[in-house]
Amino acid sequence: MKWPSMIVRGFVFSLVLLSSASVAVADVVSWTNWTSGSDGGVAGSLTAGSTPVGVTFTGPYMDALISGGGTDYWTPSAPYVSAAVDNAPNATNPPGTDIIRLNTGGVATITFSQSVHDPLLALVSWNGNVVDFNTPIEIVSYGHGYWGSGTPILNAAGDGFTGSGEVHGVIRLPGDFTSFSFSHISEGWHGFTVGVLGLAGPPEPPVGVPEPATLFLLGTGLVGLGGFVWRHRRG
Repeated sequence: MKWPSMIVRGFVFSLVLLSSASVAVADVVSWTNWTSGSDGGVAGSLTAGSTPVGVTFTGPYMDALISGGGTDYWTPSAPYVSAAVDNAPNATNPPGTDIIRLNTGGVATITFSQSVHDPLLALVSWNGNVVDFNTPIEIVSYGHGYWGSGTPILNAAGDGFTGSGEVHGVIRLPGDFTSFSFSHISEGWHGFTVGVLGLAGPPEPPVGVPEPATLFLLGTGLVGLGGFVWRHRRG
């Protein structure tokens, strides 16, 4: 039986809806606006969606460029932009050059005023540093930055890295966090800032299980296709 062109078009439309629902796009990151520093650390804030979140760094540090002042170490932006991250720290949310610079090794702790999902660390010039986190990490991106190029080499446990050359890039901590810590070693200086994609929320569906919106779109298309077939048979 030859399918009428209207039915074929309906089926193709359903497939287009399904494919468009599953296309991944980069997300806009809310990077921290660091606003004040003291002997014990640095305080700042970011906005996750429409929700303000306080961010605190605790640990030894060299200095902090606060509220958009000073040298823009986040240029070029290439090491910080990827399929998962849409914007470098100096681009949006807020625009600026905020960075915390470390030169004395030790333990650093980041604390959020409420739970956030998959926090990010953007890195500048982690040259030969050995870094260990209290949680597994993922290397999202790296490349040629302000001080040159380097490669972060993930350790065997997956909870830290060693910097080979001048590492500039982004690290993600998968999961929901109100705080996390990392240790690092001394060098001339290396810098970072913190960002998030959103607040902690309900778990994502298992791999291979379509999300409700995807199922709705597919179901809508198939219902329409069934209607075409029914009318064709009656005719």
